[in-house]
Amino acid sequence: MRSFKAGFLSVFVALVLVCGVAVGSATASVFDVRVSSLTAGETWTSRVSAADNTWRSVTYGNGLFVAVSETGDGNRVMTSPDGVTWTSRTSAADNTWRSVTYGNGLFVAVAISGTGNRVMTSPDGITWTIRTSAADNGWLSVTFGNGLFVAVSFTGDGNRVMTSPDGVTWTIRTSAADNSWTSVTYGNGLFVAVSETGSGDRAMTSPDGITWMSRTTPVDNSWFSVTYGSGLFVAVAYFGFGTNDRVMTSPDGITWTSRTSAADNFWFSVTYGNGLFVAVSASGSGNRVMTSPDGITWTSRTTPVDNGWYSVTYGGGLFVAVSPDGTNNRVMTSGGMGPNVPAAPGAVAGDASATVTVTAASGGWPAASHTVTASPGGAHCTIAGASGSCVVSGLTNGTAYTFTATASNAVGTSAASASSAAVTPSPSNVFTVSKAKARITGASIVLTTTAKVPGAGRIVQTATTKNGAKVTTRCRAAKAAAGAATYTMTCKIGKAGRTALRKAKMTLTVTTTFTPTGGVKASKTQTVKLVRRR
Repeated sequence: MRSFKAGFLSVFVALVLVCGVAVGSATASVFDVRVSSLTAGETWTSRVSAADNTWRSVTYGNGLFVAVSETGDGNRVMTSPDGVTWTSRTSAADNTWRSVTYGNGLFVAVAISGTGNRVMTSPDGITWTIRTSAADNGWLSVTFGNGLFVAVSFTGDGNRVMTSPDGVTWTIRTSAADNSWTSVTYGNGLFVAVSETGSGDRAMTSPDGITWMSRTTPVDNSWFSVTYGSGLFVAVAYFGFGTNDRVMTSPDGITWTSRTSAADNFWFSVTYGNGLFVAVSASGSGNRVMTSPDGITWTSRTTPVDNGWYSVTYGGGLFVAVSPDGTNNRVMTSGGMGPNVPAAPGAVAGDASATVTVTAASGGWPAASHTVTASPGGAHCTIAGASGSCVVSGLTNGTAYTFTATASNAVGTSAASASSAAVTPSPSNVFTVSKAKARITGASIVLTTTAKVPGAGRIVQTATTKNGAKVTTRCRAAKAAAGAATYTMTCKIGKAGRTALRKAKMTLTVTTTFTPTGGVKASKTQTVKLVRRR
């Protein structure tokens, strides 16, 4: 029986290495207080990947999700600020990239192929640079902790660990055993790696990434991912000899205990965020996620599609998983992100009021609304949607006000924006337009109005006629307003309009629009009736 198990395992491991089963991200995530605690990790949504590449690993850092792939033509990286919209990035080489992490302001990815170039780095996830790897081993996982990048390998002769203080210069380290090391993480002052091979020694630990010690594992499962959270190391396996025994936990990385997995799926990645351990799988029917608040008791979760999910990470209130298969759906997300802080709003003073305009912030999840608050006094108004304008009323004429805006969605509310420029409400801060006067000559019709505006901006005036559903613009005039003043607008209707008035009376709709600099436009409309004149 033992020989059968060993034979089966060796065949399965070979398939893993040849077919490229992924390493789960073991990177400690950056937490964000704007979290949808009711659904994060539980309810999942399919997302469109930047390309249908073989995505193997995903991480989060500096407000950005970054995933790497085994396949693709120069596009083996994709990034997303929100886990939803993904953009292809140029990889430094078309290597078989298997793991990516973030630390010390740098994204670092490692590969199982390439000649002397099995590391690439990027400060922003967009521009990548090849780095010299310490050996051409099959580097399956990389993590960052205590100022050090550490990578582990499934190949090599006593040298299945390499370290780097900066992601650029790498040094070979002696592994505790020549096991097939699949994943490494850092927590509580300790690096911990797990393996898919070995006899009772499928974990190793190091306080510094340099000196490693073998640790006894409770069962010889094919351990493929390890993470740390809430004082606990948690590892998951893609194969086990028992029933529902594909999780093990340790409070210190040394003493490990078997736990009951939610299902006997091929669990390839586990992460921690928002008080929850989340693992993803490459097998199962609609149940390729399991979650646990403590690493001990696990619950199956419904996945939107039965892709082979090989890596999961957490950041900004969101769990993100990636897959090597599927059509335009190789990403799924759970939870949500609060909206980013909006830019400083624009404000235009009125009479005891101000019209305030807010534009949508870039990145983050969309805002459902914005709240604008005046200072001093705290008067406020609300804008529905990702951008728009609202009027803050009840202000005191003669007092200068500034305005800030916060963005909100179902997840939470952003911090307040920077303040707008100060504006001072006054009875004179009203946009008014005089009654239009028409001067008819033999060749034209000239319309004249005066527009009083409260500040700098642009004034546009149009005159239109309507015949059934057809609207004809008869004239248009525009003028820049340098500041608060009264401006004369002259709109000249030419030969065609004058000819039409000879045949029949004419009703003109005269619209004057003022768009203040940095503010929202306001329009005044009036009707001018002209009798037929030959």
